[in-house]
Amino acid sequence: MILRSVTILSILLVSGTTCFGQGKSQSLQGKVSFITSGNVYVKFVDTKNISIGDTLKVSIGNRLSPCLIVKNKSSISCVAIPIGGCAVKVGDQITYEPRTSSTEKIMPSVPGEKSDTKPLKVDSQERIDRVMGSISAAGYSVLSSTRGNNTKAMYRLAFSAPRINNSKFSVETYMNYRQTFLSTDSGSYRPKDVFNIYNLAVQFDASPTLTFVLGRKINPKVSSIGAIDGLQAEKSFGNFYTGIIAGFRPDIADYNFNPDLMQYGAYVGLKSQTKGFYSHTTLGAMEQNNSGNVDRRYTYFQHSSTIAQKLSIFSSFELDLYNQVTADSVGKPRLTNLYILVGYRISRMVDFSLSYNSRKQIVYYETLKTDIERMLDDDIARQGIRATVNIRPANYIGIGGSYSKRFQSNDLNKSDNLNGYVSFSKIPWIDGRFYANYNRN
Repeated sequence: MILRSVTILSILLVSGTTCFGQGKSQSLQGKVSFITSGNVYVKFVDTKNISIGDTLKVSIGNRLSPCLIVKNKSSISCVAIPIGGCAVKVGDQITYEPRTSSTEKIMPSVPGEKSDTKPLKVDSQERIDRVMGSISAAGYSVLSSTRGNNTKAMYRLAFSAPRINNSKFSVETYMNYRQTFLSTDSGSYRPKDVFNIYNLAVQFDASPTLTFVLGRKINPKVSSIGAIDGLQAEKSFGNFYTGIIAGFRPDIADYNFNPDLMQYGAYVGLKSQTKGFYSHTTLGAMEQNNSGNVDRRYTYFQHSSTIAQKLSIFSSFELDLYNQVTADSVGKPRLTNLYILVGYRISRMVDFSLSYNSRKQIVYYETLKTDIERMLDDDIARQGIRATVNIRPANYIGIGGSYSKRFQSNDLNKSDNLNGYVSFSKIPWIDGRFYANYNRN
């Protein structure tokens, strides 16, 4: 069977606000007022002479050393990110020295992340908030000689407002709406219109080391759990952190809110950030219920690291501990999920990645009670290997391909998949994106 899919057109409109100051004359002194996991907040008497992309310095010995890059500001405060492994604490004195030339300022990016975003020039009126969002519309057509043709339209909305009005509150959301246009003879029973909310949450930074999140959100430190509807709290102790989760799972069928699917758990972790090395390692446990009864109980592990901004590693696994087939909990732990991804950035233009996964079907002992015995008798590990290469021959142009092989522990259902794509990320006049994809299975 051959499936060919071509994405017709994707238009991406991104809006945001950034701030720039005016002329500069002398150095300014400020102090670190607040620190989060990714940002440093520096308070000045006045920031009108400081621009997005400027460098802030700390005193080391008898000299000033670059330490922070400004990525946002208000009238008296700057939001910055550390550079070169520089570490500061609340109360440290920070110095801003004006530039002597009009060199272009570049928006900072997360280590290891590729970005073509340049600062947007706006008028000199100062903005207190920095709100960023994107709206996108895409069309996908699948042509098949065996399954019939169908077309999908996807509309996405993403929105982020960090530290609104210099407060401790932040808001973010990500949602999409999908329409499916099927051929009259397809015989498909899938819904034609689907609306999903993947992220809708409010965050409260009670202190530089204590954060609360309320709403639907995927925790990046325990991403294998998926979206969590409820309350999340995390406390840092230097490089160590611990967190708790209390809420609900999205409905297994339609991804809507379901008050019967309660879940709760906790995790501990260790982070490291030095020059050329960044990592997070998390270990935790979770219990998921259905109408008050235990549905699943498991532990999970997740590690992510970036080395020299070239080598990236991500790995996770889940170990199920609950196996109630009869009135008593029996059986031994099951490794239900193992995933390893290694990526290497050869140059600015070329990167390569290799991944391996092994997954068993998760058994929810209440949700799937009528199928438990069949699932445990047919406890097959579905495995896969995938290699991907991406090439950027020029700005805004991307070419890539991947090869994946899937197989089962019982040596059945083998498959090979070959995929290729070409994209133009900045079409003239409309500032949109074109993406074409070919897939052979």
